[in-house]
Order: sequence, then C-alpha cells, then structure tokens
Amino acid sequence: MAVFIAPDGDPRCGWAGGAPEFLNYHDTEWGYPVVDDRRLFEKISLEGFQSGLSWRTILAKRENFRRAFADFDFHLVAEFTKADVDRLLQDPGIVRHRGKIEAVVNNARRAVDLAAEEGSLAAFFWRSEPDPDEVDPPQTVSTSPTSVALSKELKKRGWKFVGPTTVFAFMQAMGLVNDHVAECVIRPRGEAERSAFTRPR
Repeated sequence: MAVFIAPDGDPRCGWAGGAPEFLNYHDTEWGYPVVDDRRLFEKISLEGFQSGLSWRTILAKRENFRRAFADFDFHLVAEFTKADVDRLLQDPGIVRHRGKIEAVVNNARRAVDLAAEEGSLAAFFWRSEPDPDEVDPPQTVSTSPTSVALSKELKKRGWKFVGPTTVFAFMQAMGLVNDHVAECVIRPRGEAERSAFTRPR
C-alpha cells in the first residue's frame, strides 16, 4: 500500500497526500472513535452526499453543509419541510441533489426513532464494530461483511443512501475499524484511542 511522506517527514496513508486539506483531516479525525450522535449523523449524511463524488468536494463544503442542516442536529433536521428542501436546492454552498437532500431529512426522522429505541445512535452503530481479527488488511476493500449487514439493517429501518460502501467509509472514518495502513504514523495513535475508548451501551 502506497504511503505519503508528509512535510514533517513521517509516513501517512497514501490518500492523505491527495489534496492539501486531507492531511489535517487524516491526522486529527479519520479513524478515531466517535461516540457523539451528532457527529455520527453528520458523517453518515456526508458519506451519502459523497456517493458518486470525491471526498475532497464534500470536505470543502462541510461547513456549508453544517449551516444548511442545523449542524446535523437530527432532531432539528427531522422537522424540515418540503419548503426547506426547496430552499436547500437553491443553496450553492452544498451539493444540490434532491434525492440526497431528501435522504438526509428522511434519515434524521429515522435517527430520532432509532435513538429513542436504542438509547443513542452511538449504541446502535458501535454494536457493529467488527472483531479486529476478522478485519481485512487496511485499505484493501471498500465493503465488509459488517458494512453489508449494517447497511441492510439501516435500509430495513427506512434509511436511504446507506449502501455497503457508504457504510464502510463511515465505519473507517468513525473509528469502528482502524484502517490506517501499517506504516502510517497515525495508526498507533488511532489504536491507542480505540483501546482507551469506552464503547457505548
């Protein structure tokens, strides 16, 4: 697996060198375990928006997405109306795709139900953390048995734009798997945080 030698001289995952804004995201966010429901909802929503696009496009617009979708407070987004959807379709700061916008609103409503049923989104998602011994080598696959199963479960619950690839990218980013390559200087940091992390129940 190719690595990127960052300006500090240390190796990172190859993709971290793909754009200037990737390095900070790679070093400070990607792969660290997340328990905050808002952040989890934000990430799965943005991964849905990324479908068919590049992550660079989405990351560049992330602050605009946050403003557009009430900082991804899913209780607030669940109250969005058709007028809100129409308004967002006119917002040049985000990806103006009706299906994806409507999916976020729909998923916010499903998230409210899920959090009420399971106690939190985090409790639900972290139940899908795979056994580390059953995880493929870093960055060699775009789906996994766990992401396929979680995708099916979300779709059964009425979520949209949550295919296995989208869900796997969400799991990588939110630390449910440590998918930093072996040579990456961030991998042990991510693993240390995962070891110290208290899984929600």
